[in-house]
Amino acid sequence: MHKLCTAILFHLLLFAAAVSVRGAEISAREEAAPYAGATVYLLPIREDIMPATVRQVTRCLEEATALNASCVVIDMNTYGGVLDAADSIRTMLLDYPAPTIAFINNQAASAGALIALAADSIYMRPGASIGAATVVDGSGAVMPDKYQSFMRSMMRATAEAHGRVPSAERGDTVWRWRRDPQIAEAMVSPSTAVPDLTDGTQVVTLTADEAIAWGFCEGKASSVEELLALAGIDDYTLYEYAPSWLDRFIGFLTNPTLQALFIILIIGGIYFELQTPGVGFPLVVAILGAVLYFAPLYAEGLAAHWELLLFLTGIVLIILEIFVTPGFGVLGILGIVAMITGLAFALIDTALLRYVPTGELPVSVVLGPFLIVIISAGVGLLLSIWFGNRFLRGKSGLRRRVVLVSDMKPADGYVSVAADRGLTGREGITSTPLRPAGKVVIGGRHYEAAGDDAAFIGKGIAVIVTRDENGILYCRKKEV
Repeated sequence: MHKLCTAILFHLLLFAAAVSVRGAEISAREEAAPYAGATVYLLPIREDIMPATVRQVTRCLEEATALNASCVVIDMNTYGGVLDAADSIRTMLLDYPAPTIAFINNQAASAGALIALAADSIYMRPGASIGAATVVDGSGAVMPDKYQSFMRSMMRATAEAHGRVPSAERGDTVWRWRRDPQIAEAMVSPSTAVPDLTDGTQVVTLTADEAIAWGFCEGKASSVEELLALAGIDDYTLYEYAPSWLDRFIGFLTNPTLQALFIILIIGGIYFELQTPGVGFPLVVAILGAVLYFAPLYAEGLAAHWELLLFLTGIVLIILEIFVTPGFGVLGILGIVAMITGLAFALIDTALLRYVPTGELPVSVVLGPFLIVIISAGVGLLLSIWFGNRFLRGKSGLRRRVVLVSDMKPADGYVSVAADRGLTGREGITSTPLRPAGKVVIGGRHYEAAGDDAAFIGKGIAVIVTRDENGILYCRKKEV
């Protein structure tokens, strides 16, 4: 009996050891290939960060979620772009549940650095760089320091979002930032000093090797395939985002230059329609400009219903000022303010406005679109006035097409009807029945006539003219 128990115990221990070894083997394989049979979604970003890029990233993440992708790889090469668009993408990446990998395929500057920093992992191509995130204006000039504060806070917060990792130092475990927030801030502010990296006299831009050394990069790769191999993703299916023609078209329409042109068309069309009512073509141009301006912004999620309604309200107020209360008073001023406000706020991601009162968001983010709209509207108005004076005055060919300029001269047969032709009290004969309108003959000449008080008078009846009004002789039957 004792031998039987010993044998059973031995076999149980042997079975447990086998199971343990088997489990260790499985665990080791899973650790070596955590993405076995993975679905990888690839999103290329190789242009400036614009509102269209936000739409592109949104659709990509939605498709990746639908495919149950194991990870999303962002293949990026960008020199920056619009700050609020970059912040929207940053937030989406930080909140995305699946792992995200940024592949800096040459450059991740300015807004691109913010987006790359939001990814869970960063890989860089040899010769690539990340940093130089100082806020600049449209001409490339560095904005004052107060405009850098929002970018500095975003870079710090994004770095801190990746938390701390343990490291062994002299036998002790020390928790350090995975991405050093101070280095992230130094990418924006030249005055931020980082020991052994910068003395606080220049903005930080890291090469691939420097980024690896300072914990801002997991490794170097020359291609997406090499990146996936370094990340331990060997068995995978790769899906690459392909923008539709609609995405490309919307991205084209949201170009700032075209947006300014659409504003010029809107203002010019409204101006000419008010100058030449009834022509129609200027109104069509204004409507087309408004559709091309608001539609892509609405599709991008920037423009909302209230902004379009505010713009239309402004137009109605201006029309009321011109045609109902002539002059230029309160309605006209309110109309102009409403139009400019509606056009400007359509360019702003209203979700960011909550940061303005706290001072985290530079006021330039709000004032910039207003300045663009005001300048574009001013240019549109000046061009409209110049165009009107140049082509709708005198005897220009365009003026002859839209304005009646012909002179109706007596020599050409155009003769006005005299107010009183001296025919009142004259007798005549109806040449047609008057029912009540018809014709009468007086002194051998035919005249337009009508029965007095709309009375019916037959043909060939003697009549007397009672009055002559507007070229018509009003007649009554002659009493015998």
